[in-house]
Amino acid sequence: MTNQELLNLTVKAADDKRAENIIALNMQGISLIADYFIICHGNSDKQVQAIAREIREKAQENGFEVKRMEGFDEARWVLIDIGDVVAHVFHRDERVYYNLERLWGDAPRVDVLSGSNS
Repeated sequence: MTNQELLNLTVKAADDKRAENIIALNMQGISLIADYFIICHGNSDKQVQAIAREIREKAQENGFEVKRMEGFDEARWVLIDIGDVVAHVFHRDERVYYNLERLWGDAPRVDVLSGSNS
């Protein structure tokens, strides 16, 4: 499975749990951490945990190692490291505060429906 397929799998898993405002950033050449960042949010602690759990389970079902998952118990900002894709699942209030989209503003957004860079 390619990085693009992992990206699509991660986005679909978040969408399946009704994550809001899902954004994918192409971090290639910008960050050494991962090729793609997914940023999304849920409106409650339980929804944030459901989104994170779904991403982890779908990655594992498809043979990807989840290298690290942090922040799950607090459910304010859950980071899921799947190697070339890192998902950031925020509680709505924390997303506004940290504003990763602005922090990584030079990263091109990826249209997660068609997979093209924008």
